[in-house]
Amino acid sequence: QVQLVESGGGLVQAGGSLRLSCAASGGTFSRYSMGWFRQAPGKEREFVAAISWSGGSTFYANSVKGRFTISRDNAKNTVSLQMNSLKPEDTAVYYCAADRKFPPPRATMEWGYWGQGTQVTVSS
Repeated sequence: QVQLVESGGGLVQAGGSLRLSCAASGGTFSRYSMGWFRQAPGKEREFVAAISWSGGSTFYANSVKGRFTISRDNAKNTVSLQMNSLKPEDTAVYYCAADRKFPPPRATMEWGYWGQGTQVTVSS
């Protein structure tokens, strides 16, 4: 059983940056693909980014490509999401997810473990 805890959310102005972190416990972290998803009010949860177990492969939604960077530290059991050039439309609750599947799926239902989420609000 994998437990995930996100941190780093907050309020930022458009054009600013935030770094989200997700700490994992309860499993062999290096065996899991890791992902970030987000859910805005009134919308479905959507894929943002994912990274392979080794960190050698990364995947991004078109809407964040070039602005967001996912990374992981298998020694510290953490995955991070560096978010630059933030836009008001990036406002959402951001969730960390884990699963053994590779390549990491983009469908929410394919991920087995989820964190509780952290709020990111981008003001215009």
